Amino acid sequence: MGNPTEKGMPMLNESHAFILDFPELTSDIVQLNHDDPTFKAELQQYHQLDYDIRQLEISGSPIDDDNMNDLKLKRVELKDMLYKQLTKHHEQASN
Repeated sequence: MGNPTEKGMPMLNESHAFILDFPELTSDIVQLNHDDPTFKAELQQYHQLDYDIRQLEISGSPIDDDNMNDLKLKRVELKDMLYKQLTKHHEQASN
């Protein structure tokens, strides 16, 4: 049996923990989480949203597809925003 994503099946309950997705930026994540209250709040919001989505997937998505897609879109938007902050911080710290 192959990987479910190879057959077009969605991955359910897959963690999108930020630090797992960007291990090369771990020290930047830790530093910004410690030093920047806005980054910390947005990261907490991202992880809570990821947790909520995974719980909904486990329980059979007791919300409609449109609402689930809205939650996932919000998670992607938060992730993009956090990633931009991280890469900017990384570039500044490297100079």
